[in-house]
Amino acid sequence: MTREAENKDTAEKVDIFNLLKDEADQEPDPVHTGPITKETEVIAIYGKGGIGKSFSLANLSYNLAKSGKKVLLIGCDPKSDTTSLLFGGKSCPTIIETSAAKKAAGEDVKISDVCFMRDGVFAMELGGPEVGRGCGGRGIIHGFELLEKLGFHEWDFDYVLLDFLGDVVCGGFGLPIARDMCQKVIVVGSNDLQSLYVANNVCSAVEYFRKLGGNVGVAGMLINKDDGTGEAAAFAEKVGIPVLAAIPQDDDIRKKSASYQIVGDPNDKWGPMFTGLANNMMTAPPRQPTPLDQDGLLGLFAASQTGADYVLIPANPEDMCDPSIINKPSLEVIYDAV
Repeated sequence: MTREAENKDTAEKVDIFNLLKDEADQEPDPVHTGPITKETEVIAIYGKGGIGKSFSLANLSYNLAKSGKKVLLIGCDPKSDTTSLLFGGKSCPTIIETSAAKKAAGEDVKISDVCFMRDGVFAMELGGPEVGRGCGGRGIIHGFELLEKLGFHEWDFDYVLLDFLGDVVCGGFGLPIARDMCQKVIVVGSNDLQSLYVANNVCSAVEYFRKLGGNVGVAGMLINKDDGTGEAAAFAEKVGIPVLAAIPQDDDIRKKSASYQIVGDPNDKWGPMFTGLANNMMTAPPRQPTPLDQDGLLGLFAASQTGADYVLIPANPEDMCDPSIINKPSLEVIYDAV
């Protein structure tokens, strides 16, 4: 590579770095604070990546629509997979990518560009930036700003369900809780430490913003892939929230989900379970949870599973350095007392 090419490559890397730095430094625009024209209940569902939020929400929204409710499902995960089960494995254009393409073409985004329907369920994906090319949290904020321009607060829905990744703690992913954009939160977890750790973090966020005057509460917990060991139910009891439903770890559910089959239809074998979840979700009041500390979380599991009985051993400089460095003669001069 020539010196000129090297300099050009270096300049381009600096430009990209500066663009990303400027994006991270930007404060988000204020969200809508005016009156909402309809009593739409907005519910944010949080959980660890891969815990089954998208599976649960696709079937829950389908069940609600079949019972006569008008439902909007919004995927707020950069993976953009919330609606894939609903649409038979097909991915729909995301708001982020559509907005960028329309802007480049000098056109405006329309509802029909980003919102799609199946059997009474309306669904869309916010999406996110490509890896290494932007902030996922900012992408969420930008997506909601665009939704507001498209009339989000005037839409005529009974329920709006937001699918949020709970692993990520930056501002965009905490938007519904921090800014009272939803009335209540549902946490999804299983009988494993990592999913309950994420659920506990969400409860901590709700508690924190409640103390600052927020109004969002936790309606309850959905246990997915329940193997009957009971840790998730014990967690819900300790933090003070109800279990809204427990979806069993069942091979029939796994196979149907893998082949993009809806099991939440009221006439399906598993339909009554999702009807029960829907009824509990609709009637559960928002509660202020009492999150656990790390020892409390570990205490839900046997010490043999978590290493909770391990004793921390402090490290000393002698453990970390070569003995010749530790025993290096000092150059300090010590004078005898006069």
